Amino acid sequence: MSEISYSTRVLLKNLMENMADKIYLKDLQSRFILVNKSTAQTLGYASPEEAVGKCDFDHFHEEDARRKFADEQTIIKSGKSLVGLEERSTMGDGRVIWTSTSKMPLMDKAGQVVGTCGISRDITQFKEAEVQAERYAEEIRRINEGLEQDVLMAAELQKTFFPHSYPVFPEGARPEESAVQFHHHYHPSGTVSGDFCAVRRLSKTKCGVLQCDVMGHGVRAALGTALICAIIEELMHQEHNPGRFLDRLNQTLLPILRQEDIFLYATACYMVYDAKTGQVDFANAGHPTPLCIRGSEGKAEWLTDEPSPHGPALAIAEDASYQTMTAMLQPGDTALMFTDGLYEVESAAGEEFGEQRLLDTARRHCRLPLQEIVPALINDVRHFSATGEFDDDICLVGLKNQRFMNEEVGSC
Repeated sequence: MSEISYSTRVLLKNLMENMADKIYLKDLQSRFILVNKSTAQTLGYASPEEAVGKCDFDHFHEEDARRKFADEQTIIKSGKSLVGLEERSTMGDGRVIWTSTSKMPLMDKAGQVVGTCGISRDITQFKEAEVQAERYAEEIRRINEGLEQDVLMAAELQKTFFPHSYPVFPEGARPEESAVQFHHHYHPSGTVSGDFCAVRRLSKTKCGVLQCDVMGHGVRAALGTALICAIIEELMHQEHNPGRFLDRLNQTLLPILRQEDIFLYATACYMVYDAKTGQVDFANAGHPTPLCIRGSEGKAEWLTDEPSPHGPALAIAEDASYQTMTAMLQPGDTALMFTDGLYEVESAAGEEFGEQRLLDTARRHCRLPLQEIVPALINDVRHFSATGEFDDDICLVGLKNQRFMNEEVGSC
């Protein structure tokens, strides 16, 4: 029996001496009666014996010492342990340490509480890392908040790229009396997008209508639209032939969008309409073929016979060329351009809406005014969609021949 008791004492001593955790026994007045080496070192003593008779008020700031004392007195009175208590303590020399502490009542052979026994593990590094992580998280939150504000500002700026008013023919006419009616609809899938359209007067009888779709979504695509918007302002007035217009736009974009760390491209369709003759010239750079809605005849078709001779998307090929095609719009006819996000939606069964279904939908609504055809098409696609929403950005822009302009109005 004595041998077992001796072995137990040796084991306890080895544990006390070699454990990195702080182990300490205190009396009823919370004075140390036994500590291990780790506790002594933390308290600033060369040996455990030097700590005997001392208390927390000798080593910690008063506020922390009072808290520890109160916890131990509660244990002594209740006989219940405190387990896994995270403590932040400031030492007398100003050092801050964090510990995970468990304390329990210390009892004699008769079962009477004679003090407390505590084990504390130093978790200072973990808590400092946690605090640092919280600082990083807060910094990231602030950065994200700033980025969000920047994106919202970019969205407001991008709205200025779209038409806020349309040209009238002849000049000076009231919008409702114009020989040409215009309408556009824009709905980004995110805050900003890569879809864009522009309507510009080119002469007394001609207007240019451009639609483009920059690859991707978000800020990257929006920057592409800003670039194109800046380039076309001068180019639309310089080049009235749609094919040559896309040729020049492609050559301008290539050195900018084909750099090593940048890869962007854009599809585009450009139409030049003559309000005096009803002739519409257009060219296509990888963009969906526009719809031609013959309101007076009650039918809808593609603006050109399929398959249409599309050129490649912009900023893809240096030797790309774009063919100018011609169609005629009679009074009551509409030419409508759209981005592929309008028809690339899927039903609950995984079936795509597709261009043919879009054409069929346009036929059902072909007698509506231009301002009503666009929302009618959008609503039909939404009803088809499994989610009731569009996964991609959508943009539609159209022009309608209300009547031919008077002969006395000359063209350039």
